[in-house]
Amino acid sequence: MMAPKGIGEVRDLLFLLLLCLTLLAELLETAAASTQGLDGEGDIVCPSVCRCDEDFIYCNDRGLSAIPPLPPSASVLYLQNNQIDNAGLPKSLEHHTMVRVIYLYDNELDDFPMHLPPFLRELHLQDNNIRVLPRAALARLPLLEKLHLDDNSVSTVSIEDQAFVDNPRLRLLFLSRNHLSSIPSGLPASLEELRLDDNRISTIPTHAFRGLSSLRRLVLDGNLLANQRIADDTFSRLSNLTELSLVRNSLQTPPLNLPSAHLQRLSLQDNALIHMPRGSLDGMQRLQCLDLSGNNLTTLPRGLFRDLESLGQLLVRGNPWHCGCNLRWLHDWLEAKRNTITVRGFICQTPERVRDMALRDLTNQMDECELAAAGGGGVGAGVGGNKVSGGVVGVMGSTTLSPPQGSLFTLRSKRPGLGLPETGLDYTLSSSGVGKNLALNVKPISSDSIQVTWSVAQTSSSFRLSWLRLGTSSAMGSITETLVRGVRREYLLTSLQPSSSYIICMVPLVSNSGSRSSLPGGDTESNEVPVCARTETSNSNQPNDESEDQSSDQMSSLPLAGIIGGATAVVSLTLIIAIFCWYGHRAGRLASRDHYSHSSSRKSKHYDDYIESGTKKDNTILEIRGPGFQMMPMAARQPLEPKPVREDYIIHTIFPSNGTGLYKPPNNMTSSGYGTNRGYREGGIPDIDYSYT
Repeated sequence: MMAPKGIGEVRDLLFLLLLCLTLLAELLETAAASTQGLDGEGDIVCPSVCRCDEDFIYCNDRGLSAIPPLPPSASVLYLQNNQIDNAGLPKSLEHHTMVRVIYLYDNELDDFPMHLPPFLRELHLQDNNIRVLPRAALARLPLLEKLHLDDNSVSTVSIEDQAFVDNPRLRLLFLSRNHLSSIPSGLPASLEELRLDDNRISTIPTHAFRGLSSLRRLVLDGNLLANQRIADDTFSRLSNLTELSLVRNSLQTPPLNLPSAHLQRLSLQDNALIHMPRGSLDGMQRLQCLDLSGNNLTTLPRGLFRDLESLGQLLVRGNPWHCGCNLRWLHDWLEAKRNTITVRGFICQTPERVRDMALRDLTNQMDECELAAAGGGGVGAGVGGNKVSGGVVGVMGSTTLSPPQGSLFTLRSKRPGLGLPETGLDYTLSSSGVGKNLALNVKPISSDSIQVTWSVAQTSSSFRLSWLRLGTSSAMGSITETLVRGVRREYLLTSLQPSSSYIICMVPLVSNSGSRSSLPGGDTESNEVPVCARTETSNSNQPNDESEDQSSDQMSSLPLAGIIGGATAVVSLTLIIAIFCWYGHRAGRLASRDHYSHSSSRKSKHYDDYIESGTKKDNTILEIRGPGFQMMPMAARQPLEPKPVREDYIIHTIFPSNGTGLYKPPNNMTSSGYGTNRGYREGGIPDIDYSYT
C-alpha cells in the first residue's frame, strides 16, 4: 500500500513542475512579444524587416516598395535607398503624430507626398523624380522647418503660387540640381538658408529676395548668371546675409551693392572676373574668407582690402597675376598681415623674370620699384625698371582690363557735352596729343580695339573720354562718351569697326558740387581745351603693309635680264608641252590599230574599278563622279573625231555644320543671353519654363 502512495506523490510533483514550466514559457513569450513581437492587442510594435532602437526606426536599404506598419512611438524614420513610390505611402502615415524626421531620399517618388505626419519638422526627398510642389501638400506640414528637394525635376512653373505660404517656420530649403530658370517666388520670410546651385537661373530681378531679411546663407553656384542680368540692389536687401556663394557663373566683376554688415564668407571662384572695383569690398569688417580662385585677374586696386579687418583666409589660385609695381601695396599688406591671414595662390605669371615666384618673396624686386619711383620723377616703372613708353605717366594698379563698354557709365548722344573737331576740316591729328595739363596717346592693338593712355600734370577726380568714327559723309556721326575714374591712366576701346578712322578726345573733370551743370558725382568740365588724337583700326583680312611694300620694292628692282630670261623660259616650256601632245596623239593612233592583238594582255592586268569608270574615290565631304570611257576598235582609215566630254559633279553633305544636327531652334530661342534648352525639351520639360517673365 505504501508503494502506490509514493508513486502518486511523485506524479503530483511532476505535474506541478510541468505547470510551472508552462507558465514560465508563457511569461517569456509575452515579454518577447512586448519588445519586438505582438502585444496583447495584436498591434505590430517593430516591423520584422526593420531594426528599432527606441523611437528610431531603421528601414533603409531594404529594397522596400512600401512602408511597413510602424509603431506609434516612432519619431525618426529612416526609409532611404529603397524602391518606395507614391503608392507605397500608406494614408495611415498621417496618424503618427510622434514622427518628427523622415528620410525618403533615393526612392521612386514622382509626386510630393500627401499623407505625411502633421507634426513633421524635417523632410528629406532628394534623389527622386518630383516635378510639382503643390500648396495643398505643403499646407499639411505647418511645423516644417527643413525641406530637402535636391536632385529632382522641379521647374519654376511647377511651383504653385504661394506654395510656402502655410509654412511660416521653414528655415532651410534645398533645391539644388533641379530645372529652375529663376528664383522661386513666395518664399517664406523665416527662411535662413537657401540653396539653388546647379540650375539654369540666368536673371535675378530686384524683387527676387524681397522679404527675406532673415536669410543668412545663399548658394547660387553653377548657374548662368552674368553682371548684365543681376539688378543693382538685388543683394542689398539681404541685410543679415553671412555667406554668399556665386561659384561657376559668368561674372566679370562682383555684383553691385553686396551686403557688407554681416557677411563672413564670399565665394567668387571659377567665374570670368577681370576687374575688382576699388570699393567692391568696402564695409565688410566681418568678412573672414574671400575666394577669388580660377578667374582672369592680373592685379588688384590699391585699398581693396582696407576694411577687411577680420579676414583670415584669402584664396586667389588660378589667376594670371602680373607682379609689377602695381602690386607693391599688396606685397606690403601681406607682410603686415603675415601672422594673421592665410594666403593661397599669389603666384606671379608675368613678367618673365619673376614667373612662378610667390608675391611675398619679391622683396628685392619691390625695392627696385621704390628706387625707380624716386629716381624717375614720378614716371611709373615695372619690375625691372621698364618705364611706360609714349611719354605717358603710369599709375600703379591701372593694368586691369576695364569693364565692358555697355556699362552704366557709357552714354551715347547726338550732341555730346565734349566738343570734338569738325570732321569737315582737315585736321592734322596724329596718334598722340598734348594739352595744357594732359598728354594723350592712342594705339590700335587689333582690328576692333584701341588702347588709350594718358598722363596729367594735376590730379583730376575723373575724365570724360569721347570717341567718334569718321565716315564717308561729312555729317557728324554719333559720339560715344564715358566717364573714367581719376585714378585710371589707360582705357581699352573695344567692339570698334575694322579699317575705320577714329578721333579720340579727353578732357579732365574737376570736382564742383555747387555747380548746377555738374555731372553725376559732382564733377564739372574744366576750362581746358579737349586733347584729341586720331588713329585707324586695321583690317583683319588685309595682309601686312610692310610685306607688300617689300614685295613691290623687290619686283621693281628686278633687272631687265631677269625679265627676259623669264619670258624665254615660258616660251621653252610651251614648246616642250606641244611636242609631248603631238607625240601622245600619234601614239594613240598606233594603239588603236593594235587593239585586238593586245586584248589578251589587257585582260591579265588588274584595273581599279574606280579608275576604269572615271570616278575618283573620296571619303571626304565631296564626292565627285565623272563619265566613264571605253576604247572601241575603229577602221584604220577612219579619222578620229573627238567628242565633247560632259562632266557632272554631285555634292553630298555628309555632316551638318558645327555638328549640331538638323534641329533648328525657334526664333525666340536664339538670344545670345540664353543657352540652348534642347536637352530639357527632350526630357519632357514644358517650353514655358525657358522664358523669364
